[in-house]
Amino acid sequence: MLLLVCFLLSSSRLSAEGFPGDWAQLEPGFSFQVFDSPVKSRLGDSRITVLKIDPEKFDFEIYCASQYNNKLRTVKEWSQDFNLVAAINAGMFAKDYLTSVGFLKSGDHVNNPTVNHSYNCVFACGPLEDGLPAARIIDRQCENFPDLRKKYRSFVQGIRMISCHQKNVWEQQPNQWSIAALGFDKGGNILFIHCRSPYTVHDFINILLKLPLEIRNAMYLEGGPPASLYYSLQGLQNELAGSYETDFLLNNNNQISWQIPNVIGVKKKSGN
Repeated sequence: MLLLVCFLLSSSRLSAEGFPGDWAQLEPGFSFQVFDSPVKSRLGDSRITVLKIDPEKFDFEIYCASQYNNKLRTVKEWSQDFNLVAAINAGMFAKDYLTSVGFLKSGDHVNNPTVNHSYNCVFACGPLEDGLPAARIIDRQCENFPDLRKKYRSFVQGIRMISCHQKNVWEQQPNQWSIAALGFDKGGNILFIHCRSPYTVHDFINILLKLPLEIRNAMYLEGGPPASLYYSLQGLQNELAGSYETDFLLNNNNQISWQIPNVIGVKKKSGN
């Protein structure tokens, strides 16, 4: 057993450093894999990191700077301050560096009460009724969001990337950037997705659809340097930062995670 544990941790460290392989399970319900993109970017290593997290085994919560003295934090700082095992951007934010551009609610705290009618995906967590998925992505074009809005505590609204019919719904555009995204697979797992190498979002969606993710639907979280992902579990720690963004940062030189106002965080369940 000790030999097996050592082997798994060794394999996990290799993948965390950017070497693709099989899913590395850090704990039951929490795995990751680094994929080589079948389409190469013109910058960077063209690798895509995906965390696969079972919401029946881990809790998801939303954290907002507007709820905590307006203090911005990196994904690592959010994780350390709130005892999280993973964190990713909770959508894009306005010029005040606090307010989400879509509907954003964390329990009793409301960061942005307005539903953006051009954004057709909503991440929901904290069910208020038995029998509901502990976390999910709601497609506003396929599901009754006004009804589901009454049944969860917390929400992050974003731009739909993959519809409930597993279709790419993002029009092709010339701009490229690093990408942080959120997925929901057919097994009910939440996927934290990060790619530092720049792609158009349309092309990146097509890549995700080709990967063995069994992805059901997906929503866009952030692009360029602010696109961030952090996880720390079983002695393995990794922090991923974005860089290139058309018309903003035309290189792959950014090496640090930016401080951001809102994150989706993952915690171990009590007693786990």
